[in-house]
Amino acid sequence: MSYTIGLVGKPSVGKSTFFNAATMNDVPEGAYPFTTIDPTVGEAYARVECAAPEFDATCTPNVGVCRDGTRFVPTKLVDVAGLIPGAHEGKGLGNQFLTDLNETDALIHIDDFSGNTDIEGEPTDGHDPRTDIDFLEDELDMWYLDILEKGVESHESTYTGVEAKIEVDLAEQMSAFKTNKDEIKQLILSLGLDLDTETWDADDRRILAREIRKRTKPMLIAANKMDTPDAQANWDEITSDPAYDHLTFVPASAHAEGALKTAADNGVVDYTPGDDNFEIVGDPSTEQQAGLEQIRAFMTDYGGTGVQQAIETALFDVLGCIAVFPGSANGSADEKGVFRDCFVLPDNATTEDFAYVLHSDIGDGLLHGIDCRTERQVGADHPLTHRDVVEIVSTN
Repeated sequence: MSYTIGLVGKPSVGKSTFFNAATMNDVPEGAYPFTTIDPTVGEAYARVECAAPEFDATCTPNVGVCRDGTRFVPTKLVDVAGLIPGAHEGKGLGNQFLTDLNETDALIHIDDFSGNTDIEGEPTDGHDPRTDIDFLEDELDMWYLDILEKGVESHESTYTGVEAKIEVDLAEQMSAFKTNKDEIKQLILSLGLDLDTETWDADDRRILAREIRKRTKPMLIAANKMDTPDAQANWDEITSDPAYDHLTFVPASAHAEGALKTAADNGVVDYTPGDDNFEIVGDPSTEQQAGLEQIRAFMTDYGGTGVQQAIETALFDVLGCIAVFPGSANGSADEKGVFRDCFVLPDNATTEDFAYVLHSDIGDGLLHGIDCRTERQVGADHPLTHRDVVEIVSTN
């Protein structure tokens, strides 16, 4: 299955720069609202340690690449139009922005940690990046609340007795968010709410909408422009603020990542995305050399540029996904080679789930799986773990 990560945030904070750095696509960049008018879709990559060397094999990827034992597995990245306060009421490009987010599984909020853009994306000084986090979460919460209110209204207007269940009606109303009645019911009860909506007040509905949003649209904060002193000064205070314990923060410089990839394309540096260093192999000018050394110092302090790290943290930590390789227990290969594929699955995926990801016919005919490392047979309900290598045995 394929996962989609959405890049969100107010205008002019570097979303398009981040997108370009992650995908190397040519998306317009600019310090003005709505630089990106329509959602822009590209292919980014998440690093996974390749399993092929464990089997004395050399992988032949169908998609992505493998570099020095690191597999780059594709994932979809969406850069949507800049957001302004009041988007849930249709201001700016709000309705379109929120509609586009329906297709995403997780969000990376690109936040200008330097504080040099105000709430509407205009140049300023001393702006608190927490204001941007609050406004984006509030806009999303109000969006969810509006849909939840419609579900509650529908439930109460068609209430026919004990057979009517609010979790069923809300799951239907909020189906675009890929939730279900069991998840909705669990959230309602975890908040100490009754399943009778007539006992809910406005705060109850607001809190429930927020919890559904947090569960179905988990968010990571990419603290962008962390290669500036102002952003670095804000980092410790914001990341230690208990009001934001529910969020994951990754320090980033989209500009540094883009500069390194451009330099690599021009033969100036040898750089693998996600690494915490690079090698100068060309002949840069004095000015270029100074710029590269500034980037190197930032990478040393923060473990990389943060662009690759943000994508991988969103996929493997925030969403909790795992990567699984199809394999052959006896080491056999066809004419196309071995370890051609690597699939990203949810953290609760089973052998049966994996079989259906490979092909519906394979899933329908599943007999069992084989753990290629131990050569042991595993059942259909066997839970998979990150970097498993599994052969699927099927009648089809």
